[in-house]
Amino acid sequence: MNKKWLLAILTTLVIAVLAACGTSKDDKETSGSAGEGSTDSKKTLIVGTSADYAPFEYVDTATSDEIIGFDIDLIKTVGDKLGYEIEVQNMDFNSLITALQAKKFDVVISGMTPTADRDKVVDFSVPYYETEQYLIFDKEKGYTTPADVAGGVVGAQVSSIQEDLAKVLGEEHGFKVESRNLIPELIQELKTGRFDAAVIENIVSENYLAKNDDLAAFPIEVEEPDYKSIVFQEGSELKAEFDKVIEELTADGTIEELKKKWFVVE
Repeated sequence: MNKKWLLAILTTLVIAVLAACGTSKDDKETSGSAGEGSTDSKKTLIVGTSADYAPFEYVDTATSDEIIGFDIDLIKTVGDKLGYEIEVQNMDFNSLITALQAKKFDVVISGMTPTADRDKVVDFSVPYYETEQYLIFDKEKGYTTPADVAGGVVGAQVSSIQEDLAKVLGEEHGFKVESRNLIPELIQELKTGRFDAAVIENIVSENYLAKNDDLAAFPIEVEEPDYKSIVFQEGSELKAEFDKVIEELTADGTIEELKKKWFVVE
């Protein structure tokens, strides 16, 4: 075989090898791109909560460090319906809206009630639960109305509607209001006698009453009913999606089933 034919054969082989390598590389890139765009992949939503509010959101330290509760089941159910993975992160209640505005969270669910001030800076979903407020106190005090606490100290959670209500009642009936970051801190202050009473939501109060025979409570009359809603950054497209699913879950009885699961006081 002469040199010209040998050179031609070698050149052909080199071109074939290079072409094969190029095809392999292209195939791998296409496969990778298809995987990233697969329908199996879900967008993760970062959800803020304050896990001190049993049975809505809390940690049962006797079993695990996982955040559980009515709100957590609800947000995961909504996320599943919409195709989102849900990652829940814990933070003090009074910092949740600020963190949401700073885009540290996509959504907040923490037993939060819409108010005029909050509505100026964030958006709220349609309501998913209506609640009452209780005045909880040492049973021996025998209170029957807020006026009975005149001259005393009433506790409430920082930045909550209960804090706002306590301040209104304090001005009307002559008692001082002090706030704490966490609900367990309010109960502890009651138990030590630092607080004469505290304003806490009914379902949350019922859980503490069931475990503390020395505590009692009564409902506080208010003009407007209190609702709980999921919270979004202003103008978030998530609101419309979540509103639709919450209405569906209300209509099909799913939210009622979650209430039966979580709002049982043992």
